Amino acid sequence: MEWLRNALVRGARQGDVQPAKYRVHVVTGDRRGAGTDANVYVKLHDIQGRISIPITSNKVFKNDNERGSTTTVDLKEDCGVEGPIVRVEVWRDNFADLSVLGNITNFLFGNRTKKGSAAWFLDRIEVEEVLDSETQNEAQTEGEVQHVTQNGNQQIQEAQTDETKNKTHETQEEPETVHRGKEGGRMWVFPLQRWVAPHKTYTIHIHDCFLPQLDPNHSVRRTDLQEKREIYVYEQKVEGGPAQIENLPSDEKFSEEYYWTFAKEKVNLLAQTKLIEWTTSKWTTLENLRRVFKQSLGEPGCFGVWKEDWWFGLQRLQGVNPNVIRLCKEIPENFDVTEETVRDLLGDMTLAEALEKNKIFLCDLEITDNLACKDDRELASPLALFHLDAEDKLLPIAIQLKQKKGNDNPVYTPKDPKYTWLVAKMFYNNAEAQHHQALTHLGYTHLLMEGVVICTHRNLSPSHPLFKLMAPHFLFLLAINTRGLEKLISPGGWVDNCMTQGVKGIFELMRRGFDRWKFDREGQVEKELEARGVLDPNILPYYPYRDDAVPLYNVIKKYVSTVVSHVYDSPEKLSGDWELRWWREELVKARDQNGVGLQNVPGNSEEGFTTVDEVIDVVTVIISTCSLGHAAANFQQYEQYGFVPNYPGILLSGIPKEKKNFTEQDIMAMLPDKRMTLDIMVITKLLSSRGTNSLGNFEMQYLYDPIGVKAAEEFQKDLKKLSLDMKKSNIDRQWKFDWLDPEIVPNSISV
Repeated sequence: MEWLRNALVRGARQGDVQPAKYRVHVVTGDRRGAGTDANVYVKLHDIQGRISIPITSNKVFKNDNERGSTTTVDLKEDCGVEGPIVRVEVWRDNFADLSVLGNITNFLFGNRTKKGSAAWFLDRIEVEEVLDSETQNEAQTEGEVQHVTQNGNQQIQEAQTDETKNKTHETQEEPETVHRGKEGGRMWVFPLQRWVAPHKTYTIHIHDCFLPQLDPNHSVRRTDLQEKREIYVYEQKVEGGPAQIENLPSDEKFSEEYYWTFAKEKVNLLAQTKLIEWTTSKWTTLENLRRVFKQSLGEPGCFGVWKEDWWFGLQRLQGVNPNVIRLCKEIPENFDVTEETVRDLLGDMTLAEALEKNKIFLCDLEITDNLACKDDRELASPLALFHLDAEDKLLPIAIQLKQKKGNDNPVYTPKDPKYTWLVAKMFYNNAEAQHHQALTHLGYTHLLMEGVVICTHRNLSPSHPLFKLMAPHFLFLLAINTRGLEKLISPGGWVDNCMTQGVKGIFELMRRGFDRWKFDREGQVEKELEARGVLDPNILPYYPYRDDAVPLYNVIKKYVSTVVSHVYDSPEKLSGDWELRWWREELVKARDQNGVGLQNVPGNSEEGFTTVDEVIDVVTVIISTCSLGHAAANFQQYEQYGFVPNYPGILLSGIPKEKKNFTEQDIMAMLPDKRMTLDIMVITKLLSSRGTNSLGNFEMQYLYDPIGVKAAEEFQKDLKKLSLDMKKSNIDRQWKFDWLDPEIVPNSISV
């Protein structure tokens, strides 16, 4: 430490003699335990092979390198390097706060909670060129400043070492500068985004974005991946169920800010219902139930329309489960619908003519047939038939609540008594609600992507361009899934108490759905719509989910294509990427064999991915599922579920077996009691809140290379334009649908 003491003396004597030449910003990550009291050192390497003096980012009597903070150090003219900077070395000791200086710092700054801990997560190091006033003015006229960092105070400098003087020059290609400091100087960024072990030197090349076969640190990279495989371990917690994380890694836990916001919101919602009597008594009338919303969480928009047939049709097109409706070319054999059944419901057409002219649509929930539910609750497995009328409105014309024809399974139509027809629609929605939560929402977004996140961490290095491309869309996903399983999808939890299927049924339904999910169908928005016969607007003119999902998916695909096509700009780069091959192999491996179990992923077992387009498709599906897929299924849950009769997660009576003349009192008897209703209101309101930033506005930047930066900028522009287009579209829609507006769609699944 003699050189440090000398530097302190020199800094006191001549700290203001030389102007700063470079400004080094050491950025600590925002992760639990990320900060450190250890001594941190950095060396810079320029393009000519010169090496800077050793730089310490620690200041006397200052708590540096704390979680989520930036520590800045100024380097003088004699620092030993002459830009451009092409790589840095960084290391730390395990000094921690065990020294006298550390204890003084703890006393002054209250850093008692991590006594003795030297763990440190380094996000990145930025080296900023400091310009004199004349050069600064010239630089600022070149264009808008692209990258801003915190101000730094003048710091202690160390004399140039003999190692620097004797270092032979290296010849390298000058990196393209895409980042600028706040004063217009060039900025070179060196992301590490890893935990830094004591007394180990980490060499970070500019942008740190390499395929494994091109990485100068490939041996270290393999070791890092092996360590991650020991942390990110698969567990199939339910037989036949999805691949999940065995134990939540500390890196995946909620940030303190996000966790507090989430917890506070729940407390606020509970406080808003405190005036309501939380009892197990029943509601007496629908109006009595309706009044409770004015006293608490606000009225869902469906209040005045939930009984209407046109609203029931809209739920299929822009509700939480808009991917069930399909074109019907012939009536299924097990659906007891005839010409007589729907007479007078098709305008001047016969059923045969309506089928021929593509005016009939079907929702078939046979996947819920014979689903074993909690406490032997009975769940419908309905078929519902819809007609596209002369005004292009989708109207229900027949509902059969079970799959098998029979005298105890009548077909209900709008010609039945008012409440009898309403009960049939409620039982249909009750079954679809189970499908929505088990598959469209939890199964096909949260849990399907959990396996993908685990697989990505196990097989793609943080230095891999595809890891950097996908990582912003994985934020908090494992954390929310772990919390959700603990609080919502556990015995005695919300699903168990407030949904017909309960935990027993939801996991069985997930298993059935996972066996059917195909990458080349359900994974890709347009192909999924095409498989249901509803991609063409001439077939189904009004379909807000389709009309917003398709362009958003294509904007995501354009962004992905730009990056991936650059990464694999030659066949050799694609075929030589062994991490990509490992990744695909584990994506398709069976779930009971420590894989994700995705079906119909492009490529083959021998070569892996064979074309760049295959890689683009896979990455696009993953990012779109984590963003638009989850947004469509999640954020209007309160609007649909909050007023229970509109979209009942649970009905407390058996499926009707005959056409009874139901009354409002019969309907009230089917609905959950006051306590259960309030549970449904609070949880669906909480689930409808947004967590992470809007799509494209990344919480954490991973791509710093020129192509990645420019692609992200173009992505943001495309999203902004699309958002404006969607706002215009909403002006003329039957019912507002803005859940896929890029301003509302988050980056990741965090709620």
